[in-house]
Order: sequence, then structure tokens, then C-alpha cells
Amino acid sequence: MIFLRLFFEFFRTGLLAVGGGLATIPFLRDIGASTGWFTDADLTTMIAVSESTPGPIGVNMATYVGFHIGSGQGGLMGVFGAVVTTLGLITPSIIVILIVAGVLERFRTSRLVDSVFRGLRPASTALIAAAGLGVAKNVLLLDLSSGFSLTGSVRWPALLLALAVFVCTRLKITGKIHPICFIAISAAVGILFKFAGA
Repeated sequence: MIFLRLFFEFFRTGLLAVGGGLATIPFLRDIGASTGWFTDADLTTMIAVSESTPGPIGVNMATYVGFHIGSGQGGLMGVFGAVVTTLGLITPSIIVILIVAGVLERFRTSRLVDSVFRGLRPASTALIAAAGLGVAKNVLLLDLSSGFSLTGSVRWPALLLALAVFVCTRLKITGKIHPICFIAISAAVGILFKFAGA
């Protein structure tokens, strides 16, 4: 049954994606490739929607995927799919937190525990960096199967918008503006200049 598989796939993601919501992106890419539930382009859209809505990105993406897959089953199955995937993603965290809360006091000064966490930090950083580079490639570059050329392979409007937003977040004058304003302006620019066809 598809809902059991949804739960299992997202349970596995929640168990292994150390480092927060962005660390789930490589796992989601793998799920899309192995199941055919969504493409890399769909994943990029999910990331944009999940980052634009309140709540943790990983949970938002799980809910989105569950709703998308469940909707194909008809009726209210989209809502059921969203609930199943969200529960699948958060259940490992709840279990781990309950276990850690029970034993953390005993191991707080343990060198072994400290070493484990020091080892997890660079691994989660690498997962997030790999996911970010993959998303950047999907958003900023066209199909590279025919080779790379600066004139024909780069989505220039998307690249220029990304650079403009990056610069604006670093300037003293515009750096204090809330990030949601940049998201809203970017969405409006995307609609106005039809970035989907860029």
C-alpha cells in the first residue's frame, strides 16, 4: 500500500537526516529518483513553497509530498497522505528525543558523546551543502547534456535575481528588511518575468 511506503520512506528520512530540514533534501531527491513520485524540478518547487510557508522546511516538504501523492488516490486521501508523511518524518525525532532526555544527564560530560556530536556537525554541513548546490544547479542552469556554455546554459534572470537578493541581504540599508519581503518580491519578479520559461 502506498501510504505504508510513504510512512516508511519519511520515517527513514527523519531518522537519518541529521542537521535540520535542509538535510532532508538529499533524502527527498533519492525518494523522488527511486519512486518516481516527483522530479528534481518538482523538488525545487517544493523547496520554494516550503521555505515560503511557516514551519520547519522538512515537515512542510513531507506534508507537501504526502498531499501530492495522496491526492492521486482520490477523495480526501491527499489530507491522509499529508498526515502519514508528516508523522513518518517526526516520529524518529520524538523517539530519539525521549531516549536522549532520559539519559543525557548521565552522558553530558562523556568524551564519546562529545566526539559523536563533533563528527555529526561536518556530516550534516556536507549534506546541506550538497543539497544547496543541487538546488542551485536545477534553478540556475538549463539542461547540460549538450555541454556547458555561458550563453546557452545559464538561466540569467534567475542568476541575476539570486545575486540581487544576496547583495541586498548584505547591505546595511536593506539588510534589516525581513526575509519574507525578499521572498515576496522575488515571487512577484518571477511571475512578472515568467521565470518558469526562462
